[in-house]
Amino acid sequence: MERIFAPWRMAYIKGEKPEGCVLCRDALRDEGLVVGEGERCFVMVNRYPYTGGHLMVVPFRHVSILRDLRPDERLELFAFVDLSVRMLTEAMKPEGFNIGMNLGKAAGAGIDDHLHMHVVPRWGGDTNFMSVIGEVRVIPEDVSGTAEQLRTIFQNLQREVCR
Repeated sequence: MERIFAPWRMAYIKGEKPEGCVLCRDALRDEGLVVGEGERCFVMVNRYPYTGGHLMVVPFRHVSILRDLRPDERLELFAFVDLSVRMLTEAMKPEGFNIGMNLGKAAGAGIDDHLHMHVVPRWGGDTNFMSVIGEVRVIPEDVSGTAEQLRTIFQNLQREVCR
């Protein structure tokens, strides 16, 4: 029998489940997952990352369809994707990135009613025997530690990128 130790999941399992959209809630800021904010979007560490440093760029406004984004929201969303790549490059030195959206349940969206862009840092060998044979992901750092590390970098780079 396969066992995976993930103690941070117990708070979710036993805790009260939020009503409404989890990406619209102010609790994200209280939990320390938000790395930085702009006027229209914010960047957060994914609570259940594919790899260490997995970020999501999320518009404040609750929209599920790309065409519903206003031009100013699109511009800030992509400026923050660029900022996220720069931030992760400085902090974690990845060798590549996966960037994208899962629009709709059929496309793999876990949260399909509030669109968001994934920025996933990648390294050669990060899909090794653990994920291929063991079907397990190994995340070497707690997401709150990753968020803390990235906040300062976000603030410094935001001044440069979002002028």
